[in-house]
Amino acid sequence: MDAAKYAELFRTESREQLSAVNRALLRLEQGETSREPVDAIFRGVHTIKGMSATMGYTAVAEFAHELESLLDKVRTGAQSVTAELMDALFAAVDALEAGIDRPTAEAAMPAGMRESLERLHDVAGGRSTAEFRVPRASAAVEMPAEAADEAALGEPDADVTLLRIQQTADSALPGVRAFMTLQKLRALGAVTGVEPAEARLQAATTPQAFTVRLRSTAGRSELEAAVRSAGDVASVVITLPASMREAEAVGGHPMRRASDVFAADALGPAERGEAPRARHVRIELSRLDRLLDLIGELVIVRGRLESIADGLRVQALDDTMREASRLVGDLQAEIMTSRLVPVGQVFDRFPRLVRDIARQLGKDVVFAIEGKEIEIDRSVLDEIGEPVVHLLRNAIDHGLESPEARAAAGKSRAGRLTLAAQRERNAVVITVQDDGRGIDRAKVLERARDAGIVPPETTELDDDALLRCIAQPGLSTSEHVSEVSGRGVGVDAVLSRTRALGGAVSLTSLPGQGTTLTLRLPVTLAIVRAVLARVGSERYALPLTHVRETLERRPSAVAREDGREVLRLREESLPLLHLREIVRLPDATAPQDEEIVVIARGERRAGLVVDELTGQEDIVVKRFDGARDGLALFSGATILADGVPALIVDVGSLL
Repeated sequence: MDAAKYAELFRTESREQLSAVNRALLRLEQGETSREPVDAIFRGVHTIKGMSATMGYTAVAEFAHELESLLDKVRTGAQSVTAELMDALFAAVDALEAGIDRPTAEAAMPAGMRESLERLHDVAGGRSTAEFRVPRASAAVEMPAEAADEAALGEPDADVTLLRIQQTADSALPGVRAFMTLQKLRALGAVTGVEPAEARLQAATTPQAFTVRLRSTAGRSELEAAVRSAGDVASVVITLPASMREAEAVGGHPMRRASDVFAADALGPAERGEAPRARHVRIELSRLDRLLDLIGELVIVRGRLESIADGLRVQALDDTMREASRLVGDLQAEIMTSRLVPVGQVFDRFPRLVRDIARQLGKDVVFAIEGKEIEIDRSVLDEIGEPVVHLLRNAIDHGLESPEARAAAGKSRAGRLTLAAQRERNAVVITVQDDGRGIDRAKVLERARDAGIVPPETTELDDDALLRCIAQPGLSTSEHVSEVSGRGVGVDAVLSRTRALGGAVSLTSLPGQGTTLTLRLPVTLAIVRAVLARVGSERYALPLTHVRETLERRPSAVAREDGREVLRLREESLPLLHLREIVRLPDATAPQDEEIVVIARGERRAGLVVDELTGQEDIVVKRFDGARDGLALFSGATILADGVPALIVDVGSLL
């Protein structure tokens, strides 16, 4: 088997298993008394061991074997769960992750793995198992194939379920998939036989059809779900024991005779001579990116064609153009949907991060995650990890008090930290909220005055001003620099990255009650609907997600309050901004009939005065590096339907 061909798949599958292991370790550390966390950890490590052995990654497989042996002692009660053991297990998982990222067929373990093993042996009182060696494909079976198969399948038994499994024709790493299938089934009962033998299956390099005998009380649907969850399964045919078939019949679901189970209508597509149908297919992200670029260019061409068709006014052309426009729109929607992934793919790694930081700082933290199922474009998801890490670190270090301080303030000793995601129109809102001390506004104000960030006469900071101050590079209220924070770069990095994504950051902080930081991010960065505005000879795009309404500028709707222009809109006064002044165009060319766009970001709104609104359009967002000493007002650029470039206004910077 060419291991290099499947190396990335191995890493992907192993990281998923490690994520589940970390979650189970956290549950175990938090005092869950059931066997399920230990069993989940054991299953994950055992699966990684099997995959590593199949790939020929000796060091990883042997390390996983040692870790599995210790977990077996915990599972049987021979090893008690202590704080020292938990620290050793977390360190071992980190070492296993490092080995998975850089796997090797060499037998010698890297230094990190050896040190982690020594720590595990110290905690467990020494090595308790024989050495594990990765079986080679040539030595996987020591008896004739027929004898091995018969021995593996075992004798017939009346209380055993028979599962006949066919892998997909395009299955990648079929030996690993077969191993994972068996592990899924072992979680539901005892595997009493496998045909072909398990060693031969693990060494397989081509898709397999195999039969499993399982002693289990699980029903048909649960068994099938377990098998298919291993991936690359074309079909699974299940024959339940006679007692379970009778129970199903009594329950109103009569079963066919066992002799009918493998009839033609029960066989999978491969056994009927048909091509197997895969429900999922793995696609490289670069191909999705290329598709996104192509549909973006197609949207631009569609706009230009529509403009040409409007000028020609040919009915047949108009009808064809409308149909083509609909098809392009449907294609765009499908491609955008195919790129959406749950934020849980990033959020799932944060519980371990929070645990490690809390222990480092000597704090008790109850961490909760909400909205993991909310979907966001892959390109946005890849960018939000770092900002969220900064916010979590700041919340634990600056926001949450020590257990003693919380107890003295009448709070629970453990602070609560919540990471949540939710959809809001065409945006995803991510919040990091703690129930700590809140931000010391007086201290921030003092530091901001000393740094010249606010005028000396400033006496208080509202939430917006507070955010601007703590986001200044180098400003920190921490009395000392630690490995966690204190250098004044956290919120600055969050604000910079979020604005670069076309999003916005807001803050709310109450003394003694805690702080909430909110990130509003676009669902996608590629194609957005925008309102087009003209100022002089230049055109600008305003993302529709930030536009609430448009209206003509009438003298009766404009007034002056506290020395500035405001827009009177339904008994509300909104600050009035002039795009002409913001982009520094001369006033001499201003028209008489101006229009106003009411823009909003979160709870803040304003009226933006432009010369003319020229319509709406789907625009393809192109990122660019701003010019030196230029205005930080634009989040990107686009090409309009008539081929003219336009800048995309960053509404967040205006508000």
